[in-house]
Amino acid sequence: MNILDRLKAGIITSNPEESQSVAQELAATLPPEAVLTLEGDLGAGKTTFVKGLAQAWSIQEPVTSPTFNIYNLYNGDRQLAHMDAYRLENSPEIWDELMLEELIFPPFCLAIEWPSKLPFIPWPITHKCYFSNEGENRKIQIK
Repeated sequence: MNILDRLKAGIITSNPEESQSVAQELAATLPPEAVLTLEGDLGAGKTTFVKGLAQAWSIQEPVTSPTFNIYNLYNGDRQLAHMDAYRLENSPEIWDELMLEELIFPPFCLAIEWPSKLPFIPWPITHKCYFSNEGENRKIQIK
């Protein structure tokens, strides 16, 4: 079963390394311009997943949560833009204010945590990823 089929069924991971490995597998399947939305509770593994994407693309910088910066840009074999929309207000002008469209270039992946806080996303969404706590484990699923 390939990674997309496994993610559609839902993958249970028991530690951060397993979650990062799932992200690395998914990274290999993404088109040159990919947008991932990452929904889930606090502590469900969204940023850990993004760390796995960064590993897949040989990004050397440490990946951290962009909660206070709104987004972080990383460069490796492809550019990774990691956005946390949790603190954003549902403003239609938000994309103009962030100027993100001017800063990302193919091949890129835009990973957006808390996308429901945004009024819209100006690019097609490649995968909607959902993260949940399953006791001590985490579940990663795409829909």
